[in-house]
Amino acid sequence: QVQLVESGGGLVQAGDSLRLSCAASGRTFSWYAMGWFRQAPGKEREFVASITWSGSNTYYTDSVKGRFTISRDDAKNTFYLQMNALKPEDTAVYYCAAGPRGGYYSSDYNYWGQGTQVTVSS
Repeated sequence: QVQLVESGGGLVQAGDSLRLSCAASGRTFSWYAMGWFRQAPGKEREFVASITWSGSNTYYTDSVKGRFTISRDDAKNTFYLQMNALKPEDTAVYYCAAGPRGGYYSSDYNYWGQGTQVTVSS
């Protein structure tokens, strides 16, 4: 079992930055690929970014490329999503997830956090 807890969400203005954190506990964190997903009201959950277990590869959905950065600190059992130049369309509940291989789909991940709200005002 892996337990995930997100933090760092909040209300910001367009153009601002936020850093989301996801603290992991339980099984060896460094064995897992990690991902961030988001779900806006009335929409399906969508992939945002992922990072491989080694940290050597990262992947992003097109809408956040160049603005968001995913990273991990295995010594702290924590991974992050740095979000810059935020837009109102980034407003959503953000979820972190852990899985053996990672990927672009929710089904690629076994463990999920409870979510943290990010609201970007125009």
